[in-house]
Amino acid sequence: MPAVTESILSQTALPAIGQGDGGLNRYLQEIRRFPLLEPREEYMLAKRYLEHDDRSAAHRLVTSHLRLVAKIAFSYRGYGLPMGEVISEGNVGLMQAVKRFEPDKGFRLATYAMWWIKAAIQEYILRSWSLVKMGTTANQKRLFFNLRRLKGRIQALDEGDLTPEQVKEIADTLHVSAADVISMNRRLSGDTSLNVPVRGAEETGGEWQDWLQDDTPGQEQILIEQDEIANRRAMLTQAMAGLNAREKQIFADRRLREEPKTLEALSEEFRISRERVRQIEVRAFEKVQEAVRQAAQMQIEAFSGRG
Repeated sequence: MPAVTESILSQTALPAIGQGDGGLNRYLQEIRRFPLLEPREEYMLAKRYLEHDDRSAAHRLVTSHLRLVAKIAFSYRGYGLPMGEVISEGNVGLMQAVKRFEPDKGFRLATYAMWWIKAAIQEYILRSWSLVKMGTTANQKRLFFNLRRLKGRIQALDEGDLTPEQVKEIADTLHVSAADVISMNRRLSGDTSLNVPVRGAEETGGEWQDWLQDDTPGQEQILIEQDEIANRRAMLTQAMAGLNAREKQIFADRRLREEPKTLEALSEEFRISRERVRQIEVRAFEKVQEAVRQAAQMQIEAFSGRG
């Protein structure tokens, strides 16, 4: 375990993840006992750890977010690796986030920790997954971690090879070759489901996803969604600031309204051709898209490069 995590948990260890389904079952039950933190309480604990190296405060910050790690870890369940080990790696990422968290920045720990948890899990998967040589290029990593999501988006849900049209759409989206998509899809076949019954839990029954559910809405998920919505709105507003008045109005009327205005209506409003309206819309969208991409990349680098 890295020195960072040793310093945080030198006095009190995390719940152990036992072997097999029964051990994972017990771990998921145990972590649900740790209470979630109110914003003010989280802030004070983070300040105590940051300013006074209070290990008990750090431990409470970590344990209150173990359910977040489990939820994120289960989204990587299709890579053929023991789920207990994936969760353990995610916990290491969580502890690194607690070590580097600065509460005065204004965001919640769950929002910040999410980047560290995912990074730790992805690094572990790339190190461990032996069915394909990975990690040589950024494109390969992007394909490795996004293929399932894109298959779901285009409703390519059947097992087996993708259709040529599906291969082309995924390859174009991720800027990789069709051969890479076909090869990766074959290697990543055989996803497991969260609806599979938990073995070793015959007395209580239930499926894997049942052990990740809380009786009340998850505080971490709510906060992440709220922060994400606010963050996207802020990035969009900032990106649109680079448009001129006509571009801004056409972009808003065509892309942001629940019922977009027609090209014909905007053509009459601005006294230009419909084709000209379409060209302005496309140009404005490309500008906004690039500005949002750059802003998001800067946020990712800021989150992952601190410490």
